[in-house]
Amino acid sequence: MTADTDSATQCRVRQPSHIPPAETCESSRIERSPGLAPKLTLLFSITCALAVANVYFAQPLLDAMAQSLGVASSMIGIVVTATQVGYALGLLFIVPLGDLVNRKRLIVAQVFLSALALAAVGAAQQWLALLSAMIVMGLLAVVVQVLVAYAAVLATPSQRGQAVGTVTSGIVLGILLARFASGLIADIAGWRAVYFVSSALMLTLATVLYKLVPVTAAPRHQDTYLRLIRSLFTLFITEPRLRARGLLALLIFAAFSVLWTSMVLPLSAPPLSLSHTAIGLFGLAGVAGALAARRAGRWADQGLGQRVTGISLGLLTLSWLPISFAQTSLLALVCGVVLLDFAVQAVHVTNQSVIFAARPDAHSRMVGAYMCFYSVGSALGAAAATLVYAQWGWMAVSLLGALISAAALLLWFVTSPSQDDLH
Repeated sequence: MTADTDSATQCRVRQPSHIPPAETCESSRIERSPGLAPKLTLLFSITCALAVANVYFAQPLLDAMAQSLGVASSMIGIVVTATQVGYALGLLFIVPLGDLVNRKRLIVAQVFLSALALAAVGAAQQWLALLSAMIVMGLLAVVVQVLVAYAAVLATPSQRGQAVGTVTSGIVLGILLARFASGLIADIAGWRAVYFVSSALMLTLATVLYKLVPVTAAPRHQDTYLRLIRSLFTLFITEPRLRARGLLALLIFAAFSVLWTSMVLPLSAPPLSLSHTAIGLFGLAGVAGALAARRAGRWADQGLGQRVTGISLGLLTLSWLPISFAQTSLLALVCGVVLLDFAVQAVHVTNQSVIFAARPDAHSRMVGAYMCFYSVGSALGAAAATLVYAQWGWMAVSLLGALISAAALLLWFVTSPSQDDLH
């Protein structure tokens, strides 16, 4: 008797009478991992970094895009808006699917289709074609949130915070390095090459993910897709920890966006007059802070989530003091950037650990709902920063960031007694 025949015989013998044979045999082939392996954590982190970078590649390329397509400079900014609109739609209508369909298939499909969308962006010859491709690209980039939720599912309870922290670090690194990488590639081979290179990388990742990501049991959510989407909005009402942590996300990412949206303005203006490449290097300082915050997930696993959140929000508020000296001391700015990115990343990781623990049966919907706050905060911070800088200058921008950060600290202080630490 062969091994396959023996396995099949065991399957027939052991199957309960109320379960169809095909379902039981299929479940016997499902890999049940005792935890999230380090190599898989690294793969998820790399995929998240590249997927989220796709959303931010365009920022230093807008002038080149406008000249290539014959679009007025005042209109080319819509490219960034189109990408964010696609991303917001993905958070609402794609991320929740992780609680309904096979997550591996969903992830691989999104990464593969992202490769096609990126190729379409690089090949676009018309303004509307570019905008359409950007919307689709942003829509599919929410694979990062599906990956974060999947990492939480695969990880054991004792390693969940650390796993989420590591994968989330990939997202922050992708955001911080995207502008530098796209500017560097564009200087060598033009703006279209940025998207063609990323398309090839995403296609490679789709193949690797298909081969290495384990097959797990499909979620047992029995609702239809429409009910699933409706339940996403219900979570806002029924889950107090989602509301509290979501509001914290809105504020910390508003502060994050205030810095990274407006920082180029004083650095590129006299007397500093730094080049775009030099300004992009400040992202490396942010990388240092983001990497340092990876331990936040481990601290959350140890039941220190609330304490880490409060300390990090205090550091976030204090970081604006050295940042305010950006026009006179680049060293002070670097110190402030490291502190700010550490604080934002630490709170972000802890937030996700808390909301995942609140509803283990709804990881994808919880992270989708949570990231809606992130999108709103990022958009508001960017709009406010440019307006404040135009009216009152860099010191006013620094004050705005400090006030937003202090508001987050106050919110934590008010809501922390009603929340349980993560154990």
